[in-house]
Amino acid sequence: MRRVTAVVLAGGPLDAIAALTPGAPNKAFVEIAGVPLVTRVLRALRSSAAVGRIVVVAPPATHAWEALALADACRADGPRIGESLRAGLAGLDPEEGVLVAASDLPVLTALCIDDFVRQAAAADAEVAYGCLERRTHEARFPEVPHTWARLREGTYCGGGFVTIKPRVYPLLAGFIERLGRARKNPSQLASLFGWDILLKFAVRRVTIASAEERASRILGAKVRAVVSPYAESAVNVDRESDVALAERLVRAMENASA
Repeated sequence: MRRVTAVVLAGGPLDAIAALTPGAPNKAFVEIAGVPLVTRVLRALRSSAAVGRIVVVAPPATHAWEALALADACRADGPRIGESLRAGLAGLDPEEGVLVAASDLPVLTALCIDDFVRQAAAADAEVAYGCLERRTHEARFPEVPHTWARLREGTYCGGGFVTIKPRVYPLLAGFIERLGRARKNPSQLASLFGWDILLKFAVRRVTIASAEERASRILGAKVRAVVSPYAESAVNVDRESDVALAERLVRAMENASA
């Protein structure tokens, strides 16, 4: 499998989650069992056979921190996710798929990353969006809450990965902002694709293929969904209570592997 460049988005504001770790500029630097979230993501990426170069987009003041030592390069974040993504993609091969990862995935594993990259490459998409089926999640982490979207094939939530060919970024710039705001709201997410899709979504008639087709038409780029068999891909830290939950999950996994 050809190795990809990974871009980790570790920007964002100082919020209530970040306040739980003194000195953390945003939630990417919140410590889970003594290790910053972004460091846990970098460790998994560095262990992945599918990942070559790693670029972190983070506040400039953090670029020399030990938390980011596993990155090959650090770039300044922007006030919005779209600007941070643009910074991360700048100068990369426009035709090569880039793995874009969230920085708040506490139980991420190399196996999870390898599978996503392999599936995304096989799909030959310009944009591949990671998702997880509810049964897969509940079999592994039933205590972790998610917002679920019901499709004809099953019930899904978004994951922590996207692959993007840098040349399509201009097509994504505006849509990324709307998608980010709607990611945890299935109705808003469906409405981005048109009211006919929203109506079908309400009665559980939207298929993955029809969502892919509509997204591709809206963006003018080939979009595909990648359904992960690994629940670790969708465990993230979105609220203050998630920090304690992530600590318990990490410690349970560490004890199981000891």
